Amino acid sequence: MENMVEKAQIMNESEISRAISRIAHEIIEKHKGVDDDLLIIGIHRRGVPLAERIAKKIQEVENKPVKVGKLDITFYRDDLSTLAEHPVVNRTEINWPVTNKKIILVDDVLYTGRTVRAAIDAIMDLGRPSMIQLAVLIDRGHRELPIRADYVGKNVPTARNEVIHVKLVEIDGVNKVVISQKLD
Repeated sequence: MENMVEKAQIMNESEISRAISRIAHEIIEKHKGVDDDLLIIGIHRRGVPLAERIAKKIQEVENKPVKVGKLDITFYRDDLSTLAEHPVVNRTEINWPVTNKKIILVDDVLYTGRTVRAAIDAIMDLGRPSMIQLAVLIDRGHRELPIRADYVGKNVPTARNEVIHVKLVEIDGVNKVVISQKLD
């Protein structure tokens, strides 16, 4: 990875928790509750624990479980040839049909939109959902594709030489979001 210097922490643990709670409530409101047709699918890596946290919050509020899946998009990326010689491939775990289901895709940061495009392609290979919506913890702008999030934890305008790092206890041992800058 390029040399980076951390500029600022933009979310702490309680701010992440509040954002997840708000996203969960917005999903419940938009869907007028939850039913068996609602599926939450996290994009590997950090979208998975975020999806699990959102589903847990929805279950706390609605007293009804929501199915959570895990989606690996490695082979759907348009930059696969520029990744490592042997890219890390995670497992897609979606153990139910997606056809005619309402899917909430979850990722940590929305940037160019290319990850989401790859995720949509991967989902469509599994079936034809009635709807796909997007929930992200951070929307940092700089879109290259016409993609927008339906549920956003926080909008953080950034420069192109900045990077947002979402750190989650399930993967990184800590809950925080920081903005870093690439060194020249």
